[in-house]
Amino acid sequence: MDLPIYQVDAFTNRAFTGNPAAVMPLESWLPDELMQKIAAENNLAETAFFVPKGDEFHIRWFTPTVEVELCGHATLASAYVITRYLQPHRQKMTFDSMSGPLIVTRKDDKLSLDFPRLSLKPADHKIDAVAACLSHRPVSVFNSDDYIAYFAVFDDEATVRAIVPDMLAMTKLDKDVVVTARGDTVDFVSRFFAPLHGIPEDPVTGSMHCVLTPYWAECLGKTHMHARQVSARGGDLWVELQPERVIMSGYGVCVLKGTMTVD
Repeated sequence: MDLPIYQVDAFTNRAFTGNPAAVMPLESWLPDELMQKIAAENNLAETAFFVPKGDEFHIRWFTPTVEVELCGHATLASAYVITRYLQPHRQKMTFDSMSGPLIVTRKDDKLSLDFPRLSLKPADHKIDAVAACLSHRPVSVFNSDDYIAYFAVFDDEATVRAIVPDMLAMTKLDKDVVVTARGDTVDFVSRFFAPLHGIPEDPVTGSMHCVLTPYWAECLGKTHMHARQVSARGGDLWVELQPERVIMSGYGVCVLKGTMTVD
């Protein structure tokens, strides 16, 4: 069978930057094993699959090696495909997911994702283990019971940009690692190393901003912020902290439309 597939660069308005995600709209679910094989074949950080569910959609996300519970950039990419190609007059959609309902709204070319706010707690007992995986020692380390990474805080943007991760050492941790600092021209910057999920460095990660947004809102004393992920590809998010939710907004660019043939 031939299945439609799109590739969208998320959290950017320029092709070949941001975070590329594969998006595959389906009429009904494929077997899990087949979806995992498709994600491995795509060899992108995430492949999103969604099926209609009444007026809503049910969405799932796969890295090349595992299914994940929450993914921001592939949700934005899926909303981009729906609003540009499948239902171009649509301005709002709800995705049912493993992390609950995720609402995405479109205003002009910008898409806004309504995601859960995730908590953070000090984890300085992990600072030596995390520092051993990085070329620079963090000032502090935090953990979230609801997220797949430790959060290492540094003094400045230049240090975050200069960090060289030791991927082999990182695979011995029980979680991946996010590094973050105040930004020079934006409110805060970050990078995300995720070898435990088959991704050495994720170009732009929406989901981790569910944790970073409340952290930096408290540090900076503001609820509306401009964030930048300073990976090689780079990307920008505009985030807003709400009592129980985080709103993250950004752009998308489609770079590929086609079909995948699956036996």
